Amino acid sequence: MGNAAVVFDMDGVLIDSEPIWEQVRNEYVILKGGRWQPDSQKKMMGMNTVEWSSYLADDLGVAEPPEKVAADVIDLMADKYAHHVPLLPGAVEAVQRCAGSWKLGLASSSPATLIDLVLAKAGLLDYFGVVLSTEEVGRGKPAPDVYLTVAQRLGVEPKDCTAVEDSTNGLTSAHNAGMRLIAAPRPEFPPHPDALALADAVIGDLHELTPEVITG
Repeated sequence: MGNAAVVFDMDGVLIDSEPIWEQVRNEYVILKGGRWQPDSQKKMMGMNTVEWSSYLADDLGVAEPPEKVAADVIDLMADKYAHHVPLLPGAVEAVQRCAGSWKLGLASSSPATLIDLVLAKAGLLDYFGVVLSTEEVGRGKPAPDVYLTVAQRLGVEPKDCTAVEDSTNGLTSAHNAGMRLIAAPRPEFPPHPDALALADAVIGDLHELTPEVITG
C-alpha cells in the first residue's frame, strides 16, 4: 500500500510549546515548595499526564497529590494557549498539504483538553481523522502505544504510516511502532543522537515536509 497516513506529534512539531510547559511547571514547582532540576523538562518530554504529575509530586517535591498537580498545570497551560497558540513555521500549511493526499492522525503527550484547544484555535481540528492523547492509552512515549492506537483507529497498518516527531521519546515511540520516521528536531531540546539516528529523514522545519520526504 505504501504511505497511507501521516501521524503528527503536537508539542515541538506543530507548536513551540516545550518552553511554555517548562516555564509553567517550573514556576508551579517553586510556588508549591518543590525543587526544579536542570534536566526536569527533558525528562518529562513524552511523559503522559499521570506520569509527569507524579514526577512533580514524587521526585520534585510538590506538596500536592498528582491529580491536583495535573489539574492545576493544565489550567495554567490552557490560559497560556487561550491568549496565544505558538504555531511553528509551516505547521498549518504542512497539515493542509498532507491532508490532500493522506489520512492524518495526531499522537500527542498533551492532555486531550489542551490538544483540542490548540487544534481548534489553529483551525486544524477538521484535518485530523484521529486525535489521541497518551493519557488515553496505557503508556506514554517512548512506548509505541499511542502510535499503534492511532494507526488502528485510522484503519491502516503502522508500516504504512509516516510519523513526524521531534523528541527522543517521541522518535523512539514511533520507531517502536514500526512507522516510517521523519525527525523535525527543536534546537532548544535536541533529541539524543541515537534517537535521531532512527529517523528515515531529518528536516529543519515543516516547510521541508514535502510529499517526497513523506514517501521516501
